[in-house]
Amino acid sequence: MSRRTDKNVGIVGLGIIGQRVAASLRRRGFHVFVWNRTPRPFPNFVGSPAELAQLCDFVQIFVSDDEALLEMVQAMKQTLKAHHVVMAHSTVAPHTMRAAAEIVHRRGGQFIDAPFTGSKMAAEKGELVYYIGGDDAAYRRARPVLEASSKEIIEIGEIGQATTIKLATNMVTAATVQVAAEALALVHSAGLPLEKFAAAMRSNGSNSGTLAMKLPKMIEGDFEPHFSVKHMLKDVLIATRLARNYGLAFGVSETARDSLLAEVRRDRGDHDYSSMVHSFFPDGPPGTQPLRNEESEEQGNLAGLEEPNAPEPAEMPEAPEPLDVAEPTESRAEVPPTNKVAAEREDVAPETTPAEERVDPSADDVAAETEQKSKDELIAELAGEEVRPDATEQDEEEKPAPDEPPAVQNEKPPEAIAVDAPNEESEIGAASTAQPAETAASPAAAPKDDAGARRGFFSRFFRRGFDY
Repeated sequence: MSRRTDKNVGIVGLGIIGQRVAASLRRRGFHVFVWNRTPRPFPNFVGSPAELAQLCDFVQIFVSDDEALLEMVQAMKQTLKAHHVVMAHSTVAPHTMRAAAEIVHRRGGQFIDAPFTGSKMAAEKGELVYYIGGDDAAYRRARPVLEASSKEIIEIGEIGQATTIKLATNMVTAATVQVAAEALALVHSAGLPLEKFAAAMRSNGSNSGTLAMKLPKMIEGDFEPHFSVKHMLKDVLIATRLARNYGLAFGVSETARDSLLAEVRRDRGDHDYSSMVHSFFPDGPPGTQPLRNEESEEQGNLAGLEEPNAPEPAEMPEAPEPLDVAEPTESRAEVPPTNKVAAEREDVAPETTPAEERVDPSADDVAAETEQKSKDELIAELAGEEVRPDATEQDEEEKPAPDEPPAVQNEKPPEAIAVDAPNEESEIGAASTAQPAETAASPAAAPKDDAGARRGFFSRFFRRGFDY
């Protein structure tokens, strides 16, 4: 086994960003060891987060959500020492970041709150931008590691404050794509080419790096994930919850949240978040919209008239003889219907109820059903569905009780982990590092009133592939 040196860096999570940061570190001469929940054929793949910490002074964590961050810190807790610097790059709730830091500090190690901006291409080129919160001494030690995968490092303040800045920037990003989708819908409805709008925005003062990257892909219908719908929805939900704790109402962010939510409900959570444009173009990419029904029929008639030897006009008077009374009904049925009319098929008996008709609902049916629910019901459904005994942290999207003090105004809010417990084994459900999976799965190991004992929609959603 390789010896630990100050050039050894551990990467937890080999998702879109983590694997590219690992490659950047190797190009800069660092010895990189990696771990991912789903094993990958990656050089220096180790057996556990604890083993990773044994080999490396510096550990960078690229995982998806609050629970995953706390679980990884807990898993390596027993091997953390004073020489360790743990850098958390997840976008999570500020109190979750502080809880993770407390676990590391209790072991004598150092912790840096280090979310980043920049998607797949920036990580590929080593051009991420890190927002830093934490102790100056820890940052000075970790700076060479962070510089290996970044073009800029911005010092923000204390642990949790860098995460707040990251949430705020993602609010702007989500809102930018939301309003771009609305603008495309306006231009399309007016009968103008969408490419003209894209050309106009290139020289517009409101243009941005986000629009320059996303607008052409929205028009083309290219939703290859650079930053996924499910991750952006998680971040916007955290931001809107913090806003409620501060007594703020964020109409624009809530509209973007609803568009992202609709995409998740249509099984497009792994698409790039620019697929929010489907809210206005449900039938396909705006640049390749199918013709309307009337236009399609008109083109078919014109095509028939253009045929060189078409004697039909001379025989036309004989055609109307077998007029049938049922023809108007058939004519109406042949026109491609809207969402509600689509359920009324000819072969369905009149007494059939709508619920019986839609045995296999389409995306449009799901959209109609979604619109019937209130926004509060949808958020409650996805943000706090059930309690799982194997969870190690409360899902951040669960709505707090009305009389509960705001989470962001309390250094240790009720939903945060009980990091101030005198017994170190009580942290995050007191999971054993040597057996993290079994401990997390035991109901007894996760107290019912512990914030780490609950788990909502996103924890289960992200764990489908366990790839960070």
